Amino acid sequence: MDYPWTPWRYSYVSGVADDSPGAPACVFCSLLESGSDDRQALVVHRARLNFVVLNRFPYPSGHLMVIPYRHVDSLAAASVETAEEMMRLTQRAEDLLRSLYSPDGVNIGMNVGRAAGHIHMHALPRWFADASFVTVVGETRVLPESLSVTWERVRAAFGHPPK
Repeated sequence: MDYPWTPWRYSYVSGVADDSPGAPACVFCSLLESGSDDRQALVVHRARLNFVVLNRFPYPSGHLMVIPYRHVDSLAAASVETAEEMMRLTQRAEDLLRSLYSPDGVNIGMNVGRAAGHIHMHALPRWFADASFVTVVGETRVLPESLSVTWERVRAAFGHPPK
């Protein structure tokens, strides 16, 4: 049996739950507080209670996340309206990914709890025989398109004019 080791991730996983003063802020809240423009923050769509952002470290091109504006660490703590809008945006993300990338499927999963920091839903296209495991084994990502191209395509699919 092989055991893939990912020691480069230790600093990430050991620092995520640091609640001490001066610890890094929630990465998602920081996107909203930074004052950066949507292109820089990789925000592709803003709805009333949630926003959609590209994953800065995607497994495949088109890896999206749907995130509430309000920082909550559990789905139960989110308002019904926030959860409903989050699911509608996830449905839309699935449709957009199918249209833009013609994948064999779409993986959808929600991160909740202290390890998530701030609830968020992932939506990412998947293909038969894709190479996403190479990320774990070989510290390598295989992405056929740059984040800026992905941002333009997904943002346009959400109905926003080119910037």
